[in-house]
Amino acid sequence: MAIEDMEREIKFYIRDLPAVEERLLLCGAELISPRTLEQNLRLDTEEKTLMKTGRMLRIRKDNRVRVTYKANARIENGVIARTEIEFGADDFEKARRLFEGLGYRVFVIYEKYRREYQLGDVTVMLDELPFGDFMEIEAPNNTLIEGVALILGLDWSKGINTNYLGLMQIVKTKLGLPFEDLTFENFQGLEISHADLMVEPADG
Repeated sequence: MAIEDMEREIKFYIRDLPAVEERLLLCGAELISPRTLEQNLRLDTEEKTLMKTGRMLRIRKDNRVRVTYKANARIENGVIARTEIEFGADDFEKARRLFEGLGYRVFVIYEKYRREYQLGDVTVMLDELPFGDFMEIEAPNNTLIEGVALILGLDWSKGINTNYLGLMQIVKTKLGLPFEDLTFENFQGLEISHADLMVEPADG
């Protein structure tokens, strides 16, 4: 497996996203992608074969379209390491129809607003989801990830090893939500606390 097919990242729940963004800018981070709405489609077979074997297939649309496959996830000192293969596509709907033609179907949709910063070899993503704000730090190795978390004043012990759809299942079960999709429309008018997500803010 090629080195570029490996992803390493950690996720944090953030109470005050503008304050963390200000710290990023003070550290010299460069904005590489402004705030953009993402739509993500998670695909699987009717039998949920991918999910049952720890794999993931996704089509993402923001200011471009990408197809992503992830597998072999493991936790290494708090950081999620996994295989990631990603490539661009020209047409969101055609990509969806292609996979549906191969026997996959969209079983959940999730949305977020994301902006991305680059700090050396580290990519920092500020995410606004329907149920709260988060930061993801991604880099080629754990040392870089831990270093950026430290200079941003984040509590490493509050790192989250669950993806956004995993958090969706937690809050759905806890609050008895009647819907599957993690969209802003579905969460309109709902107040979701970090306790509902079973996470703790990393920024104090």
